[in-house]
Amino acid sequence: MSRGKVRSTQRKSGPVAPFAEIALLNPKKIPKSHRFIGVSLGGGKTDKTCLSMLEYYPAQRKIFLSRLFDKIKTDGEVSADSQIIKLIAQNPPPVESVTFDVPLQLPKCLLCSHKKCVGYENCEEPEILWMWKHFRTQKKRPTRLFTPYTERCVEQYLQSELEEPFHLQHALGSNLAPLTARAQYLGRRIQFPLVEAFPKLSLWRIGNALNIGKSHLRFHRHWEGGQASRQIVLNKMMDKSLAFIYDQDIKILAESPQAFDSFICAITGLLAFLGHTEPRPKGFPRKESWIEIPKKIFPWP
Repeated sequence: MSRGKVRSTQRKSGPVAPFAEIALLNPKKIPKSHRFIGVSLGGGKTDKTCLSMLEYYPAQRKIFLSRLFDKIKTDGEVSADSQIIKLIAQNPPPVESVTFDVPLQLPKCLLCSHKKCVGYENCEEPEILWMWKHFRTQKKRPTRLFTPYTERCVEQYLQSELEEPFHLQHALGSNLAPLTARAQYLGRRIQFPLVEAFPKLSLWRIGNALNIGKSHLRFHRHWEGGQASRQIVLNKMMDKSLAFIYDQDIKILAESPQAFDSFICAITGLLAFLGHTEPRPKGFPRKESWIEIPKKIFPWP
């Protein structure tokens, strides 16, 4: 791993000293906190995975990015997967959630227990029936039929039922399938509650609440202008004293879209904990996976 492996108490921070540092000076005055971890997952053989750890102090209504791990990768015979598990496990409780930016549940067809498949044209499973209803009731009918062995209901829902279309990649599409498989592997080894988020949508809702220009929210991952957009979002949070982040971590978050997404994932987990995310839609299959989406309007923690 590079950057963020060792936390120095000499770092510059926001306008007040983080409670974590106060605790080092006087352990008896440690305020009650909740921890939230966000993971932006890259391929198992790459160094693009990033992990953010937030601490939330409800009495003081303060959020701190306490640790940031950038470019988590295999080290000799210690896999990047083991590195991730170790970083998550070393956090003292309470860790309220670990939020990933990739699917945590497989499509319905791959989880089906029926020995004889009748095909999804004749399937009576609630998830497949929902997909047919959604497909047939679209004002602008999709040109291609859905494939329930690669996609989930939530991916279809986000494309048509929000304030504007959000295209979440299919869980087992060609781009996301390896990451979905990796998340399945990691999820079995994590003892804390798991949450799924879509950083682009989370940022859209969070950014609107902060009155940030939509162009910065739409293109925060673009090669051209993306870093400036991420910096604007971070500056807005700092200006409003919504979160306290070490200076060198601000630099990493601005430079790295993966690190930034892990931070947004952790915030989404916090908002879900506080009840500031959208409930499962009416009529949405009960056993189908859902992701945490910040509400259009919510009070900042």
